[in-house]
Amino acid sequence: MTGPGVEAAMRLAVDQAQRVKGSTYPNPPVGAVILDAAGDVVGTGGTEPVGGPHAEVIALHAAGERAAGGTAVITLEPCNHHGRTPPCVDALLAAGVAAVVFAVADPNPAAAGGAERLRAAGVTVTGGVCADEVAGGPLREWLHKQRTGLPHVTWKFATSVDGRSAAADGSSQWITGEAARADVHRRRAAADAIVVGTGTVFADNPTLTARLPGGSLAEHQPLRVVVGHREIAPEANVLNDDSRTMVISTHDPDEVLRALSDRTDILIEGGPTLAGAFLRAGAIDRILAYVGPILLGGPIMAVDDVGVPTIARALRWSYDGVERIGPDLLLSLVPG
Repeated sequence: MTGPGVEAAMRLAVDQAQRVKGSTYPNPPVGAVILDAAGDVVGTGGTEPVGGPHAEVIALHAAGERAAGGTAVITLEPCNHHGRTPPCVDALLAAGVAAVVFAVADPNPAAAGGAERLRAAGVTVTGGVCADEVAGGPLREWLHKQRTGLPHVTWKFATSVDGRSAAADGSSQWITGEAARADVHRRRAAADAIVVGTGTVFADNPTLTARLPGGSLAEHQPLRVVVGHREIAPEANVLNDDSRTMVISTHDPDEVLRALSDRTDILIEGGPTLAGAFLRAGAIDRILAYVGPILLGGPIMAVDDVGVPTIARALRWSYDGVERIGPDLLLSLVPG
C-alpha cells in the first residue's frame, strides 16, 4: 500500500521521530501516524522515554475509534515482543487497523516478526516506504548500533573554506552563523554523549550543553565526556551542574568507545588532536562539517595527523548530504 497520502504520512511520522530523538535511549526514536479509513490523519505519536508507550500506542490513543479500518504508518516495523511494555502488534490488532505501512524492518531478533504476525491476522502490511529517508535520518545511529554492536560516532566541526578551525591567534567565535550554531545545539540535544579532549577544555572552557534558541537549557542534555590525562580544574564549565560529566584518562579511542559502549549516538567535538586520533583508529562513522564562507589562513587546522603519508593512502569519504544553513554549508560524509 503506497501513494502520495501514505508517503506524506510517513514524512509526518519521520518528524515525530525526530522530535523524540535523544529522549528514548536505549530504545529507537520511532514515529507513527494513524490514517482513518478515508485517509485523513487522526493520530500521531513518538516513542516516549524508556518504560513509556511506544509511538504506535500513542498515535492509536489519539485516534481512538477512528483507527478501526484505517492505516498505521510507522518508521520502524512494529515490535512483537513483551519488554517493559506490551507488543505494539497487540495494540494495532486490538484497534482494528486494516493496513500497516512501515519504513525499516526491525533488525533486533528479539523484537522482529511484527509484520509477519500482522499479515497472519489478515492485516495488509507494506514495508520499505521511505526506507532510505528513515535509515539515514532518525534511525541512523540506532540501526548502526544494531548492526555492529558499537555506538555510532559522528565527528562534528566548524571550519573556514580553507580548512581552519580558528584564526592564528586562536580566536574562533564565530566561524559559522547563528543558524548553524542552532543546528549544532539541536543535534547535541539528540545525542547520548559529547566527547572532547582536555586541550579543548583548557583552550575554550566549553559547557558542552544543548541550548534552545532563547539560550535556556534543552530538556535533554547529553553526557559530557572529557578525554586525556591532564587534570581539569573543579571550576571548569564542563564540570558544572548543567549535565553529567565523565572523565576518561586515556588517549586511546578504543578505550573511550568501550567506556561508552552502552550509548548509541556519540558526537566528537574535540579539537584537531582528538579528531585525528579517532580518524586514525577508523572510529568515525560520519563527518558533519559546518563550512563558513570565510578565509582565515594560519596554522590552526580542523584536524591534525590522520595517518596519511601519501595521496595514495588518503582516507576516502562520500557525501551523503549537502545542506545550506543560513550563509553556511553543512556537509555530511560517510566512509567510502
